[in-house]
Amino acid sequence: MKHTLALLTAVLLAPLSGLLAAEKPNVNILHIHADDLRADGLRALGSPLLQTPHLDSLVERGMTFTHCYSMGSMIGAVCTPSRTMMLTGRSWQRIPGAPAAASNANDPTTFLPRVIRAAGYQTWHMGKRGNGFPAGLKEYETSIIDDAHGMTAETDRAHCSQRLADSTIEFLKSRTASKETKPFYIYLAPPVPHDPRSAEPQFHKLYDPAKIPLSPAFLPQHPFDNGEMAVRDEKLAPWPRTSEDTKQQTADFYSCVTGLDHHIGRIFSELKASGQWDNTIIIFSADNGLSLGEHGLFGKQNLYEFGGMHVPLVIAGPGISKGKSEALVYLMDLFPTLAEFAGATIPNAVEGKSLAAITSGKESKVRDVLYTGYRNCMRSIRDDRWKLIRYPLVDRTQLFDLSNDPHELINLADKPEHTAKVKEMTAMLAKQMAGHADGFPLTVANPDPAVWTPPATDATNQPKNPKRPNQKSKT
Repeated sequence: MKHTLALLTAVLLAPLSGLLAAEKPNVNILHIHADDLRADGLRALGSPLLQTPHLDSLVERGMTFTHCYSMGSMIGAVCTPSRTMMLTGRSWQRIPGAPAAASNANDPTTFLPRVIRAAGYQTWHMGKRGNGFPAGLKEYETSIIDDAHGMTAETDRAHCSQRLADSTIEFLKSRTASKETKPFYIYLAPPVPHDPRSAEPQFHKLYDPAKIPLSPAFLPQHPFDNGEMAVRDEKLAPWPRTSEDTKQQTADFYSCVTGLDHHIGRIFSELKASGQWDNTIIIFSADNGLSLGEHGLFGKQNLYEFGGMHVPLVIAGPGISKGKSEALVYLMDLFPTLAEFAGATIPNAVEGKSLAAITSGKESKVRDVLYTGYRNCMRSIRDDRWKLIRYPLVDRTQLFDLSNDPHELINLADKPEHTAKVKEMTAMLAKQMAGHADGFPLTVANPDPAVWTPPATDATNQPKNPKRPNQKSKT
């Protein structure tokens, strides 16, 4: 009778104990979020000359999302709204300070670090100063700012990835020494490979610019005025773009990525030494992409696939399936995804969609189409095959068949046989814009000329006082 009662009690209490166990977080989260890193910014993601063995190991053991994007930006500093969307889970027109921001948009209890902390996590951040949503960063229990962007000494800038690793390793060791039982949520936001692209000398020596091939989409100049031709990033290279300068910039980009990979490897080693490796979900992503000569561009202020909004996303760790996903996802989807990993409560205001069901192999997608935007001059939409980019200020449209033209070399918008597809995609774009509180028009009454002339250059062949037609009329 005594044994029967004990067995009955165990059976009755089992669901409750299982619930409590499920509610208690037991997995660490390490999120590495690079600055200006392209969707092909690792060897394992499509750049065979890059040396990134440590981050490649995440690709090998985890899930890679090949179609991840930042939704858009209303300013040239694309990283600011991108990181804000990620830490709030809101779309670009609804983030704090945006035109359609809700009354509770600045409520810190709805920010990702506070949400995960409430689930029982120790939260820790280290990253660059500025353009990183400071209000959200304040909600980490510890937030260390590395002012690498403001440093002028070449060696200081070059060692930013080393400082990041040193501080992270020190944090992990302190947890071991204090026998901390809470799981951790670490958010690392290195300022690389954003310019100025200075890495430690040994990493620059790895890449010979002469041996780096140009992209199939390389052009000396963009074929028309996209509305942001002379923004800061575009002034980092002379017009017309040259193969020599493009290869050198790409080599410097590679050097910074390899330097970051090396020091991330040191963090991985500490995780393994402390026994936390097998219990840590690791996310690798970037705030925005970057053009390196594609279409004659060098910035992130454009909507091409090898441009500003397309970013890498890799998730690896316990419970994560191996392989690739072609699901159309946004960076803001990381908010509910990480919250679900942590067993946290997701605020109602979050618009992102959790990717946990995809990483576990239960689902294959979270949306059918995906749209992006930049200021008032560019909007795009894509599905599994087709992509349309609209430039309302100059009345230009591009249509690409991404399945057969991944580098967006052939514009099909003016082909009679694709008139219906342009109309269909434009209607889809308008619907997505309306659904995300994006009120900018897709047409204007008096569009500007699409012709653009590069500004005069100084003695160093760098742009001087760049202007575009009717610049004062733009808002």
